[in-house]
Amino acid sequence: MHKKTLALICLTVFACTWSLCSCGSGDEDETSAQESGMSVSVENIESVENVEDKETEESENMSDAQKQTDYNALFANIQLTRSYKKGSQTNPLMTQRFGADPYAMVYGDRVYFYMTADAFEYDAAGNITENTYSKIHSINVISTADMVNFTDHGVINAASKSGAAVWARNSWAPAAAWKEIDGKPKFFLYFADAGGGIGVLNADSPTGPFTDPIGKGLITRETPNCADVLWLFDPAVLVDDDGKAYLYFGGGVPEGMTANPGTARVVQLGDDMISIVGEPVSIDAPYLFEDSGIHKAGGKYYYTYCSNWQVDAKGMAKYGFQNAEIVSMESDNPMGPFTYKETILENPGKYFGLYGNNHHCVFYFKDKWYITYHTRVLEKAMGVEHGYRCTHIDAFTMQEDGTIGKIKQTLSGREQLSYVNPYESNCAANMAVEGGIECAAADGQSRQCGSGNMALSGINTGDFVMVKGVDFGSASPKQWSAKVKNPEGAVGAIQIRADKPDGDVLGCLPIEQASDEFTVFTTDLTQQVTGVHDLYLIFYGESYEVEEWQFIK
Repeated sequence: MHKKTLALICLTVFACTWSLCSCGSGDEDETSAQESGMSVSVENIESVENVEDKETEESENMSDAQKQTDYNALFANIQLTRSYKKGSQTNPLMTQRFGADPYAMVYGDRVYFYMTADAFEYDAAGNITENTYSKIHSINVISTADMVNFTDHGVINAASKSGAAVWARNSWAPAAAWKEIDGKPKFFLYFADAGGGIGVLNADSPTGPFTDPIGKGLITRETPNCADVLWLFDPAVLVDDDGKAYLYFGGGVPEGMTANPGTARVVQLGDDMISIVGEPVSIDAPYLFEDSGIHKAGGKYYYTYCSNWQVDAKGMAKYGFQNAEIVSMESDNPMGPFTYKETILENPGKYFGLYGNNHHCVFYFKDKWYITYHTRVLEKAMGVEHGYRCTHIDAFTMQEDGTIGKIKQTLSGREQLSYVNPYESNCAANMAVEGGIECAAADGQSRQCGSGNMALSGINTGDFVMVKGVDFGSASPKQWSAKVKNPEGAVGAIQIRADKPDGDVLGCLPIEQASDEFTVFTTDLTQQVTGVHDLYLIFYGESYEVEEWQFIK
């Protein structure tokens, strides 16, 4: 058996330059942002290629502990790839990709988030340019069970010739719902084809693959009472307690109609969720701009939306909201009429800087109320500032009369609802914080219309992930295993640390074996651990992928 014998055997705790994203949010414990480039180079790496490869009897019989010592030495002088949020921050939800116009769908013990897949646009010289949204035809999907660790489910290619809806050019502002039909759960994804109509896709799983069931727009200019809606976009969907479902959409401010644009609509959906019943009804929403939202609480229906950018002194005096804020209206009927209630979310630019459009979704999960919305925090940390958005969530309390008040927007975000069980198989793409990591389909296939099991990819030395709140219980595990694919046979290692990037080293997993398929690699732990800890996985080497991990008692 061929082994790599390493000359360097003295383990030194590496000095980590921990560059962080932190933007002013109005919280006393949060510092101002540090803006820099997309990534940080890894310096002073001891290259395993410089170590002589000797096939000796000594290396054949090398103990796991000695091997770990040798591999741990590789981490002595590396610098971690930059993360764009602190370990204590839960906003934004992910930093490996952008995600705008978030919509939440609760299914089982998880909540799924569907987001417009903002991605950098470039000019001919390769410079990042302003986000025009014109190239967006995909939807990003993530989910969580504990509200701090988020599983990356990849991308749904919803529109374009290579997408599910070949007739559509774009896929903006998704909304999702599920309903049991013929005894089976079915999942429906509504999206805006720019401002020209609403499409619908369906699937047997919340992550797809999604297909186009009708081959055309569900809502178009030909839909009754929709021809004069400037922007047929920004859908929201409600499945009521009686099984009936409703679709909300629309936006835009016709000339001279700033105070009462009259461009919001609601329509009942058919039992199949891919047709409409009757004619869409107008919603009288003062100073409407865009971004329909809907939630139900205490038998009341709350239509929420974003106010426009022309709110005048009269409007401010009458309603109390300002430009581009989230407004709430109330009704006893899902199709209205709705009456103004309050402002619930100010423009995120007030908290984080960089004003922009305001898009949200209110949802209820595990007995708590939340709002998800987007900000420009991530691009600000990258030093880009061209209109690329990322998703946040903050919790709030709803009063018995349905009053919410102005929700505080933070980087610290939410409390963890449950701890991660380290003794079951955990998806490696489930994380709270990352640096330098990408995610790819674990089966290696290009998924046109849906996502599946994802693996950590694009790994380079110094990259890492952090999993928040892992509960080891009262007895320490003895081993750690991971499913790794290493097609090029490159030598690598994964160092496992507790609580901090320079915290206690629990163990180190050498990756020596070439594998074209995901293969289980196992290592003994060198440090005991009990109770609840944050878990850092720090990577050395490249050209390998990680699908799952698990501790073994």
